[in-house]
Amino acid sequence: MSTKLTICLSIISFLLGCSDIPSQTKVLRLATTTSTRDSGLLDLLIPVFEQQQNVRVDVVAAGTGKALKLGEAGDVDVVLVHARAAEDAFIAAGFGCRREDVMVNQFELLGPPDDPAKIHGLSASEALQRIAAGGFRFVSRGDDSGTHKRELALWTTGGGWHDWDQYVETGQGMGATLIIADQMLAYVLADRGTYLCFSPKIDLIPLAAQSPDLKNPYGIIVVSAENQPATRAELAHALVDFFISPQVQTKIANFKLKGESLFFPLQPTLRK
Repeated sequence: MSTKLTICLSIISFLLGCSDIPSQTKVLRLATTTSTRDSGLLDLLIPVFEQQQNVRVDVVAAGTGKALKLGEAGDVDVVLVHARAAEDAFIAAGFGCRREDVMVNQFELLGPPDDPAKIHGLSASEALQRIAAGGFRFVSRGDDSGTHKRELALWTTGGGWHDWDQYVETGQGMGATLIIADQMLAYVLADRGTYLCFSPKIDLIPLAAQSPDLKNPYGIIVVSAENQPATRAELAHALVDFFISPQVQTKIANFKLKGESLFFPLQPTLRK
């Protein structure tokens, strides 16, 4: 037998033997907010789930609005977001089949330490109206994210939004928006978890008083397999079970920066 024929037969034998090689790692698609990514929380949790389930989780970090749109289109299997009214509408429209509470943090209205608009101690709605009335710089995400939705709700509570020259929309995630606001010495609404992560890099500080309308709960939703047949339903439910399990809720509670918790678990057994 010629050397070339021997090599060809060896290659064919190898390829036939490839049927014994384990199938490609399963993939689960998760759309979530930039705040969960920028805070570092997912870097702690997702690898644990991947190892447990022998799965690769592809994470798309976007604003809540975009994350839900990805779910509507069937481009992801699970969404982890923070805009309850939009989440309820998503479920009601049949795009999601299961929603669970995961965690909560809070929003902060940040601004320069010298506080040119003098909003320190005001409610967030009152503070926004004073910033607008005085024509001070304000940076908005402007991206239909959960943070942007909350900003719009606070404008409504205070009497409505007013356009002015110093109001800037970035269309960017929370981390990028914080950096831009800091460079502009502007006011900005941010979730506290991302603020704490970026606080060594920026000079902005929390100024408005804390109140119930600044609470920021997160929910996790399984995209409906009935409406999106390609959804990996079993793995999607497994990821939700993972996030609400006592072990992971404890990890969320213990996730700290500079000694301060970034998120607080919402499942009853660990709720604070």
